[in-house]
Amino acid sequence: MTTTKRHEEAGLTDQQVLDMYYYMLLARKIDERQWLLNRAGKVPFVISCQGQEAAQVGAAFALQKGHDYLCPYYRDLGLVLVFGQTARDCMLSAFAKPEDPNSGGRQMPGHFGGRKWNILTGSSPVTTQVPHAVGIALAGKMQKKDFVVYTSFGEGSSNQGDFHEGANFAGVHKLPVIFFCENNKYAISVPLKKQLACESVADRAIGYGFKGVRVDGNDPIEVYRVVKEARERGLRGEGPTLIEAVMYRLVPHSSDDDDRTYRTREEVEEAKKKDPILLFAQYLKECGVMDEAQEQAIAERVQQEVDEATEYAENAPYAAPESALLHVYGE
Repeated sequence: MTTTKRHEEAGLTDQQVLDMYYYMLLARKIDERQWLLNRAGKVPFVISCQGQEAAQVGAAFALQKGHDYLCPYYRDLGLVLVFGQTARDCMLSAFAKPEDPNSGGRQMPGHFGGRKWNILTGSSPVTTQVPHAVGIALAGKMQKKDFVVYTSFGEGSSNQGDFHEGANFAGVHKLPVIFFCENNKYAISVPLKKQLACESVADRAIGYGFKGVRVDGNDPIEVYRVVKEARERGLRGEGPTLIEAVMYRLVPHSSDDDDRTYRTREEVEEAKKKDPILLFAQYLKECGVMDEAQEQAIAERVQQEVDEATEYAENAPYAAPESALLHVYGE
């Protein structure tokens, strides 16, 4: 059985979609390992990307690595892996070791950052990255540079003032910003229907004078296509785009949350039937891009990377206690 190669129609090669699958699986396996480490009492906190990998990786492939800027949110493990972070980097962060390139182990896990990857350091209050992204885009426009700024957030964040102020400013000044909403249906425990009165998050774009697009967040090819178009619009001076990628968070909000209090097991099990990694593997096999042997080889490569990263990070030294006073007071 052969399926139409939709990825070719979107401008992706067979190798690129295999690489997409690798990054999606790597994000998932790092995440699963961190949950096990958390439950074993070895790492303090996990905030998960499970169920959102397709949207993150699809978007990342549509951007220009090392040229465009990222202002991601805490679930964006798939995105930052494509931009250059490694399994080891992520594990060092989870274990809060000083070699962690995001913050030297000083930030919570999931707070990505790094000048060498053009990733702006994230902050714990949600949505603060959105006005920062708009500011970077304004600076780029003033300096006549040709990059776009990608900022992502959950649908709960689209109800915060920071989002609306950022969107309004970017719309007025026609800034090259991609506002990427990862709508996973829950703002911690609050379901979508209790969050917004409009049909979808993408509908909000019209109020700020730019394009809004809703896309299947379980389909990395479709996400790639809409983000690529948004990037081209931004570079042509046509201003921002709001993209709403619809997906489902397959695990609790974080390792400190019990999602059984607000959603049924039946609902979660039903959502797992649309697991983006399983769906994408099926697509790749149906169109003849990946066979069982290749799938096995990718799985083994990922497993080895995660094992090596875990071992390295767990055995890496902790920071000296007195270093807690660094970067707090003027020296």
